[in-house]
Amino acid sequence: MKIAVIGQSLFGQEVYCHLRKEGHEVVGVFTVPDKDGKADPLGLEAEKDGVPVFKLSRWRVKGQTLPDVVAKYQALGAELNVLPFCSQFIPMEVINAPHHGSIIYHPSLLPRHRGASAINWTLIHGDKKGGFTIFWADDGLDTGDLLLQKECEILPDDTVSTLYNRFLFPEGIKGMVQAVRLIAEGKAPRLPQPEEGATYEGIQKKETAKINWEQPAEAIHNWIRGNDKVPGAWTEACGQKLTFFNSTLNTTGLVPEGENLPIPGAHRPGIVTKAGLLLFGNDDRMLLVKNIQLEDGKMIPASHFFKGADSSALELTEEELVIAEAVRSAWKRILPNVLEVEDSTDFFKSGAASVDVVRLVEEVKELCDGLELENEDIYMATTFGDFIQLLVRKLRGDDKDNKCIIDYVEKAVNKLTLRMPHQLFIGGMFVGAEGAKTYETINPTDGSVICQVSLAQVSDVDKAVAAAKDAFENGLWGKINARDRGQLLYRAPPSLSTMPDQTAT
Repeated sequence: MKIAVIGQSLFGQEVYCHLRKEGHEVVGVFTVPDKDGKADPLGLEAEKDGVPVFKLSRWRVKGQTLPDVVAKYQALGAELNVLPFCSQFIPMEVINAPHHGSIIYHPSLLPRHRGASAINWTLIHGDKKGGFTIFWADDGLDTGDLLLQKECEILPDDTVSTLYNRFLFPEGIKGMVQAVRLIAEGKAPRLPQPEEGATYEGIQKKETAKINWEQPAEAIHNWIRGNDKVPGAWTEACGQKLTFFNSTLNTTGLVPEGENLPIPGAHRPGIVTKAGLLLFGNDDRMLLVKNIQLEDGKMIPASHFFKGADSSALELTEEELVIAEAVRSAWKRILPNVLEVEDSTDFFKSGAASVDVVRLVEEVKELCDGLELENEDIYMATTFGDFIQLLVRKLRGDDKDNKCIIDYVEKAVNKLTLRMPHQLFIGGMFVGAEGAKTYETINPTDGSVICQVSLAQVSDVDKAVAAAKDAFENGLWGKINARDRGQLLYRAPPSLSTMPDQTAT
């Protein structure tokens, strides 16, 4: 079929590429104008293929369709319009023009969560099921007939980003291609949307994302994750606006001990702990926030809220200086409107968007041989100077918060001194069992006692399971792609056999 693709973003780019692979002829791409000197990925890809690209700031003026814009569209002879992600209002003259009409992607299970912030509201409402809909485009109210829907489970700590990256993005691309295939085969349904269960919510903006503390902990958690990363759920505390990210209800084993953070309107003060910021709903249940963005835009681990900034700048080696210059070049490629990247250059204030964060992480990991780097790290160090300091600390392994304190038992064997942990290993730390319970581990060769080993109790097992669940769902390992995981495993040293039995749980 002859297809006009109308939209933007990496999602639009991927749909465009897959449609061409299916053998369809994309006769034109309509996208948004360049921003800060950067072309949208969809338009950029189409230009490489020699496909006509039209970068329109608008299709209408004062409610009236622009005739020259419609004329450009009509000259292409499209048989179907595909709108993978489109932030603009498209006139009905264009929507209804092709023989097969127009289809559009929406990131919710319509008729639930009509509107532009559908993913946010899916999480804010605590929906257990989410998904996407491909429907026949209407006048912009998301009420058109249904063509295809796919659903997924919403995980307890899903954010807009995790839900989008895990399901809505990859499966949405497949869904758009499948929908076009059904149309080409004459098998595409047109199912009227039911009105039962229909909801419409407005666009989430920063000014409307303030946290209402007169709610249970689960509702507060849903509000925080439903606004993570954009626009960001916030509150006022310590004389400034604080925005919370990376929230979880999994607080099993966490003790509410630390420094109080008074929050006006909150049921109880927050508590800054080693694990992050503990918050409380009006039902006295806890939730944990792991990252805080300060009013100046800097993001920090919530556990560091009362700690002063580390002013000790590292002196870089010659090899690290070479890496820094290579990273500087990456920043220049991503920020073409910046004439010179200096230590004070701020990544986001220079025009970078979320797609640029992904690109920077991938480029730096490539430069640094698969270094463990997350999108969060970019938000934690937004200026070039801070980012290089963070990067070098990671390369040197100088992450103080990740140092594991081990209480070793020493044993002299065959003129060697062996140092062995003897505690439980839970949540990345060696800890004693509840009640300091221990048992003797025996040397099978002579029956002598090697040492006293912590004896896990039921509560310790519960903590270990909760920590493992949290690591599985929210930890770094699951976010690393398969290639980088393989590299890390390949570099890992052989496991030592000197640890007494059952020292880890």
